[in-house]
Amino acid sequence: MAHIQLRNITKSFGNHTALADLDIDIADGEFFVLLGETGAGKTTTLRLIAGLEKPTKGQVFIDGVDVANWGAAERDVALVLQQYSLYPRYTVRENLEFPLKPKIRRLPDAEIKERVARAARTLRIEHLLDRKVDRLSGGEMQRVSIGRAIVRKPRVFLMDEPLSALDAKLREALRTELKNLQMQLGATFLFVTHDQIEAMSMGDKVGVLHNGRIVQTGTPQEIYDNPRDTYVARFVGSPPMNLMEGRLVGGRAVVAPKDFELPYAGTVGTAGVEGQPLVFGIRPEDVRLESGAPIEAVVHDVENHGVEKIVTLAIDDLHLRATVSGQTRLEIEQPVRFGWNAEKVALFDRASGLSLRHAG
Repeated sequence: MAHIQLRNITKSFGNHTALADLDIDIADGEFFVLLGETGAGKTTTLRLIAGLEKPTKGQVFIDGVDVANWGAAERDVALVLQQYSLYPRYTVRENLEFPLKPKIRRLPDAEIKERVARAARTLRIEHLLDRKVDRLSGGEMQRVSIGRAIVRKPRVFLMDEPLSALDAKLREALRTELKNLQMQLGATFLFVTHDQIEAMSMGDKVGVLHNGRIVQTGTPQEIYDNPRDTYVARFVGSPPMNLMEGRLVGGRAVVAPKDFELPYAGTVGTAGVEGQPLVFGIRPEDVRLESGAPIEAVVHDVENHGVEKIVTLAIDDLHLRATVSGQTRLEIEQPVRFGWNAEKVALFDRASGLSLRHAG
């Protein structure tokens, strides 16, 4: 398939800089997810790789060749969008055949038929081949849209939030199907999303994009366990990491402004950071509700997710979240006691927001 590299990419539109000094390396056959909020520069990155935009500065490589001056057709990439880009008056079969029938270099009919049949079988849309597209559901249309990309056998699949217009149940089903499809094809996928659940469940690697810059790249587990800064800590994880200001005093975490104390046994040593203004980070699953725990709080809110509950705890005006078993009985305003897993506490510099694990 293809190895993609973006080196030192800057893209400006007038006075607005959409991307700044962007470096991305996507291995051949990798499912790479570009995760970021609206306006972070995700679609611009995709369009630069597709050849629909040219960088203001920097280089785009596909398999080691600088393609910055190549047109979109020469790059042999397939773009799958949130909008389905189908011909509504055509049947599914006609939509799948369309990319294979250019006036220049039309494929033989037998090969067109074989490619369409294989794509339909892969995406389980064989029973829809003779149906008009305007009679399909959203999920069926997105499958056909992906099928139009598959039949071309491109070097790279570029996907711009292809699942965001679908309902939650269908999104979940298609997440699994897309990941299986990528493994089956052995293809290079660049998948763009603002949904961190999609990123965590699908990506071999995830790049977190913020204000036109990559702030962290790694496996989903690396980014979840070891966020590089407080932005990534807040953005990746559902519910997000709890962040509380405080200081280390005598090797213990003292949370301000309430000055309650909890033990600290994280991977960053206390030498050199004692007394400095810090931000403590703890994932909700590492906050523990149990009688005899050191800190008293009040149950502010309970979200019931079936197998688990997400509980918001209030210590005066400080709120933090804990994940507990769905069997746990809790009432709003109920007093509870909590602690945390002292080994799972992350430390961030309060001024810069950077994790002290990454500071070296």
